[in-house]
Amino acid sequence: MGTSHKLRGHVLVYSGNPFATSWQETVTILENSAVLIEDGRIAAVGDAAMAMEAPETDYSGHLICPGFVDAHVHYPQTAIIASWGKRLIDWLNTYTFPEEMRFGDADYAACIADRYLDLALDHGTTSLASYATIHPESVDALFNAAAARNMAVVAGKTCMDRNAPEGLRDSAQSAYDDSKALLERWDGQGRARYAITPRFSPTSSPEQLAALGALWGEYPQALMQTHISEQLDEIAWVRSLYPDARDYLDTYEQHGLLGERGIYGHAIHLEPREIDRLAEVGAGLVHCPTSNTFIGSGLFDLMGLAQAGQHVGLATDTGGGSSFSMLRTMAAAYEVAQLRGTALHPSQMLWLATAGSAQVLHRADELGSLATGLAADITVLDLASTPAIAQRVAGAKDMWDTVFPTLMMGDDRAIAAVWVGGTCQRGASCG
Repeated sequence: MGTSHKLRGHVLVYSGNPFATSWQETVTILENSAVLIEDGRIAAVGDAAMAMEAPETDYSGHLICPGFVDAHVHYPQTAIIASWGKRLIDWLNTYTFPEEMRFGDADYAACIADRYLDLALDHGTTSLASYATIHPESVDALFNAAAARNMAVVAGKTCMDRNAPEGLRDSAQSAYDDSKALLERWDGQGRARYAITPRFSPTSSPEQLAALGALWGEYPQALMQTHISEQLDEIAWVRSLYPDARDYLDTYEQHGLLGERGIYGHAIHLEPREIDRLAEVGAGLVHCPTSNTFIGSGLFDLMGLAQAGQHVGLATDTGGGSSFSMLRTMAAAYEVAQLRGTALHPSQMLWLATAGSAQVLHRADELGSLATGLAADITVLDLASTPAIAQRVAGAKDMWDTVFPTLMMGDDRAIAAVWVGGTCQRGASCG
C-alpha cells in the first residue's frame, strides 16, 4: 500500500446530474464522514473511508468538495480584471489587446501564469481551461506553471488574423503551425490537455478557421474552445463578416469547428437551430455569469439549456468576469437564474462548478467528483467563514440550509483547504 491520508468532515458526493434528474436523487452530503486518499487518488468515500486506518486531517463541520473546475478563463487578463465600463468590443480594444501584447515576453508570461494559478488555488479552483495569447510563449508559461503545481489544465494558443492590433495577429498558416507544435508538445503531458483556440469568428478569417478545423480533424482527441453569441452587437458583426452563414454557429460548422469536444463560451443569444445542433453533436456550453453581467451581455438560459440535455459548465471568465472565485460565480449564476424565473438549488450550483465543468472539458473520468479512482483534487469549505455567514448558519434547518449561505456570500475566506493530486496546497492543515 502506498501513502494514505484520511480527510474527515461533511462529504459532497454525486450519483448523477441534478439538472437531468432531481437533486434529491443525485446529490448527497454525507455528514460527519470521510474521504481516503491513496497515492494521489481517492481510494474510498463514506463508510468505507471511515473504516480505514490512516493518518487524518480533521475538517469537522466543513464541507469536503471536489476541487472547483473553471471551464473558461483568460489568464492573460489577470492584471486587467475589473477594468471599468466597456462593452465587449470596446473592452477588448481598450484593455485586453494592449495587455495581451505583453505576452511575447516569456518572463512576463511566466510571472502572470504563476500569479493567476496561485489566485485560482487561493479561491479553491484546482482545474481550469484557459485561453492564452497568440504567442506560443504564453502557452508554455501556463502549462509549465500548472505542472509545477500538478494542476489539471486545458489551454491553447489564441488565434487571430484580423480585426486585432498589429502585434496580436498571426496568419492562417502560423496559427496552424504554432497550434500543431504546441498540441504535440503538451497534449497528454502529465495533466496538460491542449485546446485548439480560435478566439472567435470576428478575429479569424475564413481561411484561418478552415486551417484550425483541418488541424482538429487531424487531432480529433484535442479539445477546441471558442466564443459564441455573447452580445447582440457581436452577432450582428459576425453576420456582416460571414454573410453566407446561416447563423453564428455556422461560421464554425462550415470550417470544421463544431464537434463533441468543442467548448463554446457564453452562448447567451442562441437561435433554435444552433441549440439543436449543439445538442445533436454533444458539444459543451460554458456559463460565465459574472462576465455576462459585468460587460452587459445578457442572461444565459441555464435551466432551459441544461434541461434540454445540453452539457453546461461554469466559469469565472477572468478577466471579463469580475472575480477569481467560483463561489462568487455560483452566486451570480443563482442571481441570473432568478432573473429568468428559476431558483437554483445549492446542489445544482456546486455540481456546475465541479462535475458539470469537468464533463464539458471531457475530464469527468479524472476529476470533478469525489469518487473512487479519481484524482484527489479537493476543496474544503469553511461553512462559517465570516460573522455574517456564521450568524445565518446558526439558524439553519438542515445541511443544505447550512451550505447555501457560503455559496451566496462566501469568498476566498471560505476556502479552508485545497488538495491537488493528493497533496495539500492551501490551508493550515498543510503544515
